Amino acid sequence: MEHHSEGSVSSDTHKRKKCCNRHTSNQIQRLEAVFKTCSYPDEKQRLQLGRELAMDPTKIKFWFQNRRTQLKTQNERDDNCTLIQENDKIRSQNKAMREALQNVICSTCDGQKLRIENARLKEELVRVSSIAAGYTGSSSTLPNVPYQPAGLSHKEKSLMFDIATNAMQELIFLMETNEPLWMKSNNNGRDTLNLETYETMFPRTNNQLKNPNIRIEASRKSGDVIMNALTLVEMFMDPIDFVEQHKWMELFPTIVTIAKTIEVISSRTKDGLDGSLQLMYEELQVLSPLVPIREFYFLRYCKQFEEGWAIVDVSYEFPHNKHFASKFRGHRLPSGCFIQNMPNGKSKVTWIEHVEVEDRNPVHMLYRNVIYSGVAFGAEKWLTTLQIMCERIASYLMDSGHSTVIPSPDGKRTMMKLTQRMVTNFCESINGSASHRWTTLSTLNEITVRKSQPNGEVLSASTIIWLPLPPQTVFNFLNDERKRSQSNVLSNGNDVQEVVHIANVSRPGNCISVFNGFSTGNNNMLILQESCVDSSGSLVVSCPVDSSIMSEVDPSYIQLLPSGFIITSDGKQNDNNIQGGNSGNDDVASTSSNTNIGGSLLTVAFQIMVNSLPSNMESVPVVNGLICKTVEQIKAALNCPM
Repeated sequence: MEHHSEGSVSSDTHKRKKCCNRHTSNQIQRLEAVFKTCSYPDEKQRLQLGRELAMDPTKIKFWFQNRRTQLKTQNERDDNCTLIQENDKIRSQNKAMREALQNVICSTCDGQKLRIENARLKEELVRVSSIAAGYTGSSSTLPNVPYQPAGLSHKEKSLMFDIATNAMQELIFLMETNEPLWMKSNNNGRDTLNLETYETMFPRTNNQLKNPNIRIEASRKSGDVIMNALTLVEMFMDPIDFVEQHKWMELFPTIVTIAKTIEVISSRTKDGLDGSLQLMYEELQVLSPLVPIREFYFLRYCKQFEEGWAIVDVSYEFPHNKHFASKFRGHRLPSGCFIQNMPNGKSKVTWIEHVEVEDRNPVHMLYRNVIYSGVAFGAEKWLTTLQIMCERIASYLMDSGHSTVIPSPDGKRTMMKLTQRMVTNFCESINGSASHRWTTLSTLNEITVRKSQPNGEVLSASTIIWLPLPPQTVFNFLNDERKRSQSNVLSNGNDVQEVVHIANVSRPGNCISVFNGFSTGNNNMLILQESCVDSSGSLVVSCPVDSSIMSEVDPSYIQLLPSGFIITSDGKQNDNNIQGGNSGNDDVASTSSNTNIGGSLLTVAFQIMVNSLPSNMESVPVVNGLICKTVEQIKAALNCPM
């Protein structure tokens, strides 16, 4: 029996040795050489290596997987050692600074003078910020968030991690799954969510869809963006500081009016932004005073996968948060994007927007189709805006640009910074928010006023009209310098000449222009204008500026009061309902035969500086007249009914 047992053991040992064949030194050298140039060989390359080295392609696949794991482990070990050394160094420096600080504080006043000086400097900061607001057109201080938790307990943070992790899993599933979860719309070809299938896959215990006032907005869109994945992720996860705006907010100036990181639950690790979690607050808008602002408290969670980065946003409800007084109440279901690196520094971005909406009051009839169709806040809107802003950043970094006036690339960058601030200022004037308080003076046309120290108040006036013409026709007319005197009453009928043109190569309609002033006698006055077109509509924003913008000055000190136009589709599919007629306007004539395009919603907005409240009230009829005259001129030029 003993002999039999020893024979069995010997046989098993022989089998195990046979299963663990080691590669030859030549095979390992060849595999290492290939690994240095390509750590992820495809199937064709593995087959070729198998024939060359007389190895099974499956074993080659496993060898590369093991080698990548070994390399990752080694790098993590090296990073850990480096971090330990840096931590020890920082601890030593911290200890030395504490000892030095104890010796610096004056023993006679016990630091009281320093505290008094610190308080004085804080007061000075508030005063300077209020003065700067008059030149920047907006507040230089942090926006006031309606509700801020005093501090999060360990239990709350643990709950947030659970919510964020589950939301990430749901988002990835929504990204990877097509039919029957996502269906193609017959009207516009967009991806729409099959709600019955979704509710079966992701049942919710507190399902509120039984409420007839609650509806779901869900959409998905993919596209390429001119920016590498890591840079995009860093901009999305960049927490707001005490001076600069949130970088993520700068990517969506026409959508996001406020973005603030309330608390960083988990920040950067040795693996970078992988696993970062933030509690945030945001306000979203449609560029119309008829659509209320959307407010969300949400968690933003970032996770790195082998194929790329995923960022998920999901609402977080505070149990004692009852501050909402707006007409909108909503809950952000798992939404976000997946970012993959592509060749030439580009990224492929897949975006999902998924929101549960409760409208306390009915959506205004002019914007009902725009809101319900998902054009206003859908994935396509977010992705197109991101593409446009990344193209703008790429243009900002390039030295090229057609201009007869701008002397250098730095001058071009100064002008682009100024126009970005101009557009942001214009968007802020359309809808009030928690950080930009406006007082309504008249509702005939939307006329509001806000403080702008030290110069007085800014009067903002806007109105909305429907035009029986497609948005592109209206945009072409308003963006045509030859017809500017017909659309802008402030030009006093004078012709203008374009002297600077900075174009977006991939989107010809998107450009920055500088025109000669309103009158031939004022050589120091110029008109700065930016035109922008995206999936939901377009805008044309302009502002009179001094000719000093042509020099390389700091654009943050130039006062701006922009005015402009916002053109949006009415969301309808009209059949033979275009009544524009032919007024000799080539743009109108060229589109009058297109019977599959609806009308347009045109928002006209002006900003004017006034001195005091009595002047504000006296200025209301003047501003109303200005708005009405502008509308009349536009309708007459486009041959639309008055």
